[in-house]
Amino acid sequence: MPPNDHHDATALLNRMSDGDSAAASDLLPLVYEHLRAVAGSYFRGQPANHSLQPTALVHEAYLKLVNSPSSDWNGRVHFCAVAATAMRQILHDRARRRKAAKRGGGDARRLPLEHIETPTGGTRIDLLALDEALDKLTELAPRQARIIELRFFGGLTIEQTTEVLGVSHATVENDWRVARAWLSRELQSGEGE
Repeated sequence: MPPNDHHDATALLNRMSDGDSAAASDLLPLVYEHLRAVAGSYFRGQPANHSLQPTALVHEAYLKLVNSPSSDWNGRVHFCAVAATAMRQILHDRARRRKAAKRGGGDARRLPLEHIETPTGGTRIDLLALDEALDKLTELAPRQARIIELRFFGGLTIEQTTEVLGVSHATVENDWRVARAWLSRELQSGEGE
C-alpha cells in the first residue's frame, strides 16, 4: 500500500470512530486488496466447492467491523488485524456448523505448524482443530495466542505484530516460536482422537 493510502486509511478510520458513516465506504478500496489476500490464503488447498468464497468472507468481516458500535481503531494495521480475527471467527463458526451437521467432521489433514510461516502457504489446514487449539492457548498464554492469530490468520509481519501489541521485536519472535511449538504438539496429539 502506498504511504498516502496508509495515512488516508488511518484518517478514514478516525472518521469512522467519530461516527462518520460515509468513511466506511471510502475505506474499503484502501484495505480491500490486503483483506482479499488474507481471505484468499484461508482458501488455498480447500475444496473448490467451499460454501464461502474469499470475496464474500472479506465483505462479511468488513461489514461486521464497520457496523460495530464501539470501534476505536489505532490505524490501518490494527483494523486489518481485527479483520483477520473476524474472518477467522466467521470461518470457525461455519466449520463448526458443518461439522455438527455431518457428525464427524471433514477430511482436512493436519499440518505441523513448523511448516507454516505466513498464511500464504498452499497447504490445507484443519481450521477447526487449529481454532480449538488456539482457544486452549488463549487460556494458557493470551499474548502467544494473539501473536499466532495476527501472524498466521492476519498475515502480519513481526514488525506489524509488535506495533499492534506494543511489545518488543524479541518478545514477538520468542512468543511466535514458543506458540508454534505448543500448537504443533497440541495438533499432533489431537490427530489420534
